[in-house]
Order: sequence, then structure tokens, then C-alpha cells
Amino acid sequence: MDVVAVQRHTVRLLFGTQILAGIGTTIGIAVGALLAARIGGTAISGLASSMVVVGSAALAIPISKIMTGYGRRTGLVAAYTVGLVGSVLVVAATVADNLALLLLGFAAFGGGSAANLQARYAAIDLATPDRRARQLAVIVWATTLGAVAAPNLTSLADSGGRSFGLPALAGPFVTSALAFAVAAVVLFAFLRPDPLLTARALAPASGDPRPATSRDGFRAVFASPTARLGVAAVAVGHLVMVGVMSMTPVHIDQEPGHADADVLRIVGLVLSVHIVGMYAFAPLVGWLADRLGRRALILVGAAVLVLACAVAGTSGHSTTWLTVGLFLLGLGWSATMVAGSTLLSESVALEVRAAAQGLSDTLMGAAGAAAGALSGVVVGVAGYPVLTLLAATAVVPLVALALRPLPAGSAPFSSGPAEEPSPDTDLVGPELAGRDVAGPG
Repeated sequence: MDVVAVQRHTVRLLFGTQILAGIGTTIGIAVGALLAARIGGTAISGLASSMVVVGSAALAIPISKIMTGYGRRTGLVAAYTVGLVGSVLVVAATVADNLALLLLGFAAFGGGSAANLQARYAAIDLATPDRRARQLAVIVWATTLGAVAAPNLTSLADSGGRSFGLPALAGPFVTSALAFAVAAVVLFAFLRPDPLLTARALAPASGDPRPATSRDGFRAVFASPTARLGVAAVAVGHLVMVGVMSMTPVHIDQEPGHADADVLRIVGLVLSVHIVGMYAFAPLVGWLADRLGRRALILVGAAVLVLACAVAGTSGHSTTWLTVGLFLLGLGWSATMVAGSTLLSESVALEVRAAAQGLSDTLMGAAGAAAGALSGVVVGVAGYPVLTLLAATAVVPLVALALRPLPAGSAPFSSGPAEEPSPDTDLVGPELAGRDVAGPG
């Protein structure tokens, strides 16, 4: 099988499993806070999503270590398996009415989110420099299909669980377990040859047979200005998005004259449009990153994030302007995520790429968790407009880093606008086009 075919097969397979995993992750998160509130009380309901975020961030580096040694297939299967175990633990905790077991289950459930994030990197191991961002963005976009479908399946899943004698809200996590299981089995059976191992087999030998460690990944990122920019773009974009988004429902609830039904309706509308901004335009964002360059799109994303904070922070009681602000917030996140992830991946050597990507996802998760925790304090003390102002201020260091001149020879091959691909380098790097692969993994 030639490498072009391997890349096409990889992207198609990842696209399908991302839809499944999107359903599994979103259907669980949709009812997680309700389930936590019923078992432990309203005061701890927010811990459900927090534990998922913490679990996903904590798993990023171990999963990247597995990928470094054994390839993308083994790492993704391991992550989905952890997510499956987490789903089962949540169901068991619901049956036993056990809060500690529930929180442990939510942390392990984060394995599904970790796999979703890491899958985007598997799409570009064999991609051409001029199409890397587009290939990555397609996988980010695929998650949207599952995420949009999941809420509509929640009631059906809950009814199915009850018909088997399970408590209320346990059924959606049975669905999550099934989705993660199918994704893991499909990847284990069909993600062959492994894209990362294939890329390594066809790349010039590095002369160092020792498997890369997390420390190697950190050193590689620290040594590369473009890799540092990529990591910063992903982390800052996530920090701003989570910080503002997580407190938007509270801001809506604080507006005078809204009944509970009105609050829920407005929150649903605003967050739905926000999710559209995050994912729906990812393929276009990827195309622009390939055409205009990664740094240019990071700067565009940063500008959109600042604009989003300005619009949301000054929206007052206008649902229309708040919705526009949250849409822009999602769009800015999409630009920094796609361009930053691509820039990081092409700025470090193949041998340490998975380790560097795991480090980036860990920092992204930590930034999001910190933003979510601190945003409530800021809104409680100073209000939502101050939160958006602080979030916009957090973008300033990213802009300064993106505008900083690069040392000679430090930019990756595709940091600027790419040339049109030739027919036989459609999906893979020119150094690999036309070569046959026996296929590791």
C-alpha cells in the first residue's frame, strides 16, 4: 500500500471514530452535572466537568508515552479503554449511590476526551506540509457531528437504561461505554499501518535508538521558538474560551426579569451558537492556516478572541450581542487550536513529536481547568465585564510571542503560505510520495 492511500485511509477512519467518540463524550458530559447533583448535592455538581477535564489533562502525557513507543493506534485504543472504564464506574456509582466512585469515574471518563484530542495529531503524521492544517481541522470538525447528535440521544439512552433496571441518568453512560468500545475496536482492527510508525520508518534515521521521553518533548518545545508559539496558542486560546464561556450562563442568570425557563432557553441558544463557532468552520480555518501560514492564523485567532471578549463584555442585557460574542469566542478558539497544534507538530522532530503533543494537551487542560476555577471568583467579586477584560488581557503575551522575529533557520518548512500541491503529493510529504509501505504497526 502506498503512503497516499495510507493517509487517506487514516483520515477517513479517524473521521468516523471521532463522530462516535463525540457522541460518547458529549452524552456523558450533558448529564454529568445533573447526576453529580443528585448523588452529592448541587454544591458539588460542577465537579463532574472539572474531574473530566483534570482526567483528560492527566492522561495526555501517559498516552503520548504509549504513542511514542508503540504508535498512535495503541495510544488511542488505550485512551478509549480508560474512557470506557470510567463510563462503567459512573454507572456503578449511580447504582451504589457512591459519590467518591462517581468522581473517580468522571476522571477516568476523561480518557475519551484525551483520545479525541490526540486523534487530531494522528491525522497529520503523513500529511504534506501544505495540507497539514486542513487534515487536522477535518478531525476537529468531525467531533462536531457527534457532539450535535449526542444531546438528542440523551433521553433515548436514559429510557433504555431504565428499561434494564438502571437508575435515572445511568443510561447515557452506558451509551458512552459502547461508543468508546466501538471506537477502540475499530481503531485496533483497522488503523494499520500506524501513521506515526510509518512516518518514522520512512524518515531519515536520527541515530538515537532510545525512545523519546516526556523530558525530551519538553526540551524540544523549549528549544524551538515556533514550537513554543504553537503550545502557547493552544493553551491561551483554551484559557480564554473556557474562562469566558463557563461564566456566561451565570451572567445570563443574573440579568433581571428572566424566569428560569427563559434563562435555560437563552443559555441553550448562546452555547449552541458558541459550539458552532468552535467546530463548524474548522475546515475553513485549516485551509486558511495552510494558505496564509500558521503564525498569521494565530494572530487572527488572537484578534478574534479579543474582539469576542469586547463584544461579550459590553453586551449588557442584549442576548443578540452576547450570542455574537460567544460565536466569535468559539471561532477564535478554533483558529488558535488548529494553527497552534499544526505549528507545534511540524516544529519538532518525529522522534519527540508525540511527547511534545502530550505536553501541549496537558498544558491546555491545566489552563482550561484554572480558567474555569478562577472565572467564578472573578465574576463573584468584580462581575462578568471584568472577567472578559482580564481574558482579553491574557491574549497580549500570545500576540507578542507571535510577532517576535524568529531566529534564522528556526521556522518550520510550512510556517508560511504553502505552494499548491502536485497531484502525487496530495496528502503526504513530498519525501514520502510514491513510496510503498510494508507497514509497521
